[in-house]
Amino acid sequence: MVRAVLLGYNKMDMKKITILDIAAMKAEGRKIPVLTAYGFQTAAMLDAAGIPMIIVGDSAGMVEAGHETTLPVTLDEMVYHTRSVARGARRALIVGDMPFGSYQTSPADACRNAARLVKEGFAGAVKMEGGRRVIDAVNAVIDMDVPVMGHIGLTPQSVHRMGGYRVQGKGRSQAREILKDAKALEDAGVFSIVIEGVPMELAKEITGALNVPTIGIGAGPHCGGQVLVVNDMLGITPFEGKPPKYVKKYAQLADVVTSSVRDYIKDVEDGTFPTKEHSY
Repeated sequence: MVRAVLLGYNKMDMKKITILDIAAMKAEGRKIPVLTAYGFQTAAMLDAAGIPMIIVGDSAGMVEAGHETTLPVTLDEMVYHTRSVARGARRALIVGDMPFGSYQTSPADACRNAARLVKEGFAGAVKMEGGRRVIDAVNAVIDMDVPVMGHIGLTPQSVHRMGGYRVQGKGRSQAREILKDAKALEDAGVFSIVIEGVPMELAKEITGALNVPTIGIGAGPHCGGQVLVVNDMLGITPFEGKPPKYVKKYAQLADVVTSSVRDYIKDVEDGTFPTKEHSY
């Protein structure tokens, strides 16, 4: 009971959200808000606030570990982060990211590694980047009854092929290829598709062509839902220069943290903390 109160739960709120609930939101015309999380406490707060889906992104490698790309992230690290998030979020659907190299090598590897995210990480679904290039792996994971979220457009695991983090689908030829990827993923049975870093008119076209919900990030307002990296929207990502255009900061927690730490340093150095009030 104490744990439930701490996390902001009551018995009426404990129904676990599944891919069927996400499909129902799409059918009802409801927008689907999604955020990332990488640890227990953040996940608990997002869950208590009512977020229906949390992606445990391999973006952890950048925002939590300080890497320049997501490529160094390992499956063991993703299992750890996913398990931590799953312990904190009792209601939201947890989607564990398949890191680079965990599914591109073979369908058998994809199945083995997706199973780890479900068995050890307690994920309710996994996310796989790419379209037709990885469709055999996507099919194999879905065939073993693990729900898959697709991811097309700007796929961070393809950063070297793309020559950096660049908007995709600006030209009509490339746009057609991205649309083909989306349709191939839907035909394979994915329950939703992230569309990242494409012009909003292309995202609108893809969303209109599919029956499964699309979740946009840097893809405009016409997708079935939106996702942001939680560190970005809370203002705790140390950007060098301006943040990406698609980021909306709902808070500026970095300033709050810095100010609080400076106050703490001053109190310790001045001897004003701890006081009798903070002593046994």
